[in-house]
Amino acid sequence: MAFVVTEKCIRCKFTDCVEVCPVDCFHEGPNMLAIDPDECIDCTLCEAECPVQAIKSAEDLNDHEKQFRELNAKYAKKWPTITEMQEPMEDADQWKGVENKLQYLETGE
Repeated sequence: MAFVVTEKCIRCKFTDCVEVCPVDCFHEGPNMLAIDPDECIDCTLCEAECPVQAIKSAEDLNDHEKQFRELNAKYAKKWPTITEMQEPMEDADQWKGVENKLQYLETGE
């Protein structure tokens, strides 16, 4: 099972996780990251690096978070790969801990 970026990443987009990924499976959207489930090797390194606990094993997703499996798979195919740490979004600290952020997801479509 691959790891999944959940809605806790939306409007934060911390990239600490990208630095530790040995297979470059992260993809960058306008205001969130996604993990390509076909590339993820389940190494668990990214999960511990996320400062907002936005990354979870697909096995550990709650009912609300399960929709992010499909969203990660879809947008990992559309968004460019990100391999280096970048600055988080300008107002990321204001969005830490905010629940139910799916409505703010920007897909670039």
